[in-house]
Amino acid sequence: MAVDYAVIVVYLAGMLAMGWWGMRRARSKSEFLVAGRRLGPAMYSGTMAAIVLGGASTIGGVGLGYQYGLSGAWMVFTIGLGLLALSVFFSARIARLKVYTVSEMLDLRYGGGRAGIISGVVMWAYTLMLAVTSTIAYATIFDVLFDMNRTVAIVLGGSIVVAYSTLGGMWSITLTDMVQFVVKTIGVLLLLLPIAVVKAGGFSEMKAQLPTEYFDPLGIGGETIFTYVLIYTFGMLIGQDIWQRVFTARSDRTAKWGGTVAGTYCLAYALAGAVIGTAAKVLYPGLGSPDDAFATIVKDELPVGVRGLVLAAALAAVMSTSSGALIACATVANNDIWSRLRGLGKAPADNADDHDEVKGNRLFILIMGLAVICTAIAIDNVVEALTVAYNLLVGGLLVPILGGLVWKRGTVHGALASVVVGGLAVIVLMATFGILANEPVYYGLLASLAAYLVVSLATPATDAAVLTAWRERLAGRSPELASEPVAAPQ
Repeated sequence: MAVDYAVIVVYLAGMLAMGWWGMRRARSKSEFLVAGRRLGPAMYSGTMAAIVLGGASTIGGVGLGYQYGLSGAWMVFTIGLGLLALSVFFSARIARLKVYTVSEMLDLRYGGGRAGIISGVVMWAYTLMLAVTSTIAYATIFDVLFDMNRTVAIVLGGSIVVAYSTLGGMWSITLTDMVQFVVKTIGVLLLLLPIAVVKAGGFSEMKAQLPTEYFDPLGIGGETIFTYVLIYTFGMLIGQDIWQRVFTARSDRTAKWGGTVAGTYCLAYALAGAVIGTAAKVLYPGLGSPDDAFATIVKDELPVGVRGLVLAAALAAVMSTSSGALIACATVANNDIWSRLRGLGKAPADNADDHDEVKGNRLFILIMGLAVICTAIAIDNVVEALTVAYNLLVGGLLVPILGGLVWKRGTVHGALASVVVGGLAVIVLMATFGILANEPVYYGLLASLAAYLVVSLATPATDAAVLTAWRERLAGRSPELASEPVAAPQ
């Protein structure tokens, strides 16, 4: 195990070194929050794939393969489909807006900050819980490595992510994510996948040992697949953590085609995880929990050195999602909530005081990071926490965001009603049916859509000046955050 430990220690030290190096590049708000909006196709594709494929996609994806066979790929597959849809249909327009948060987009589209601050609170809750669930996963990995206490593992892993994220912001996260993408590709796709299949006796032996439903592409169930589409595919379209990566693209072409490559990679990663889990079912048919499949097959079947690299890949998966969610959470907290509560209404432009802007955002990453670590220590059920986050995101924000992009008759009153009605419906339905039930997101989304349509049609149309300014931004003809959004008539 000494070699495995050395691999992990070198990897963690490298993450901190890149954080320090990234600090030297993050001199302005744009550099700190969106890497100066200048990532090329290769860097953009790798970092986008890294952030969407986290611990749930790696450890959880293998667990679903262990439980359901090849159809266990559907959870990660729907994540890939969502990234493809975002990249092909929306990313170019999103990149041209030159904003920092989803709430700023709502301000521009609907005129004024009334929809923005409420959506900011919902988005903050989502990104916080996403960062928390990613941080909890450190306990699983460090337990396999060092037999470490859960709290100590969370503090250790979380502190490393908070450190490099605070130092260099998006530049540090971009550099570390690119390394994490390479490590995941080598560790999971090129090493663990073929070794697992060979150890299980090949595909013919896997088919002989397991029930036929393990090889049914729809074996997990149509209702489950539909729920995955609602939560993960739609969640990819509107999450601050995803949009903030779109904002880093050098051009709208980079955002479109780089994201398409990343989405395609996610589809391959989904299938790989399911196959690894299926192989683990042949090797270890009696595991107490499906989520133990990844750690078990790595610990028992891989040779020294390779085991360390694959565990580093799992660590990379967790860190990439955790750091992306953390900077998204801090960006929303500072720009969409704190700035408005202080009466600023809008964060200052990039050419304001860059030093103070970077300092303020760095402080918020540190504060949110400490909050994430403390919350992760207090929460036991990762699945429930993640479900709450995605239910609130999709139920409260999907309709006003996509409606604003595709329907010009949508109004600020309709957007506000949609966020409030959808969010409250999700909360009430989770209390009624249970957090893990499907009904909250189904009926919450329908309630949000109904409120958006009815209230928008019942209230005056958005002012022509607001829509004109919005179209100019979508076309890329307006300077980045040069002025306040045009106010809608009261």
